[in-house]
Amino acid sequence: MAIQWFPGHMHVAQKKVAETMAKVDMVIEIVDARMPLSSSNPMIEKLRLHRQRPALKIINKTDLADPKLSQLWLNYFRQQAGTEALLMGEDNKQAAIKQIAVLCKKLAPFRNDAEKPLRAMILGIPNVGKSTLLNTLAKRKVARVADTPGVTKSQQRIETLDGVILYDTPGLMWPKVEHEPSGFRLALGGSIGRNAYDEILVAYFAIETLRERYPKELMARYKLSSLDGSVDELFNLIGRKRGALMAGGVIDEQKTADLIITDYRSKAIGRMTLEVPDDFIGVDLGSGDDLPDVLETEDDD
Repeated sequence: MAIQWFPGHMHVAQKKVAETMAKVDMVIEIVDARMPLSSSNPMIEKLRLHRQRPALKIINKTDLADPKLSQLWLNYFRQQAGTEALLMGEDNKQAAIKQIAVLCKKLAPFRNDAEKPLRAMILGIPNVGKSTLLNTLAKRKVARVADTPGVTKSQQRIETLDGVILYDTPGLMWPKVEHEPSGFRLALGGSIGRNAYDEILVAYFAIETLRERYPKELMARYKLSSLDGSVDELFNLIGRKRGALMAGGVIDEQKTADLIITDYRSKAIGRMTLEVPDDFIGVDLGSGDDLPDVLETEDDD
């Protein structure tokens, strides 16, 4: 399932991000701890590498993710050149936020005074927690917050009390998610508008993935004695056990899909991560091959 969800305001935002990249010293990218690489925008990565900008990867929503795999991803990002990373969730948010300015100044030590304050662009795909973090860093409400992807639609410039200037951007997808598993993960995690995917197919993907990676948790949540059989059979069994039935005892597929997706997003099934670095060996995440013309903009010192 290749995902295509690129609302009109994102076309404008894509060009604005490329222009602003020339004016900042570094990039702060927020990724989803449940799918860290699938939620990292490949277009942003290519833009920042073109500009030779260091990056701080904030692995957000760790309270929803597998703790052991969050540590694995932290180590993975820290091994990349010019990159720092930190874990952040509801259980450690304040401690993590205190580290952001420290890590930013470590990545860009030449911009550290009132005359030349550090300038950072804060980026992330829709619904990854960017607006909530921005409001916390600014210590006031500067961005709208919602569970619906695509709420922030314009760029802002914010000065923080730590002496860092942040450029906020809309949650930005790339035109087409070619890597099918990544598309399913993004849909399951809630980063894609509902009009861009089939909930039933996403629920099937959830069952297939969790049966492989978290079988005990899947069985416990839906009181399954076995995970034998096809994904379709397990889907119907879950629907029946949860009472998602129509007249005549027919499975309500839409209701069953919705409850499986909701259970995953709310961690009712458990804290689960959908991918590990080895899943991407030999994978080209694509998008970003056609970088905007504004790459010709000169760097702003």
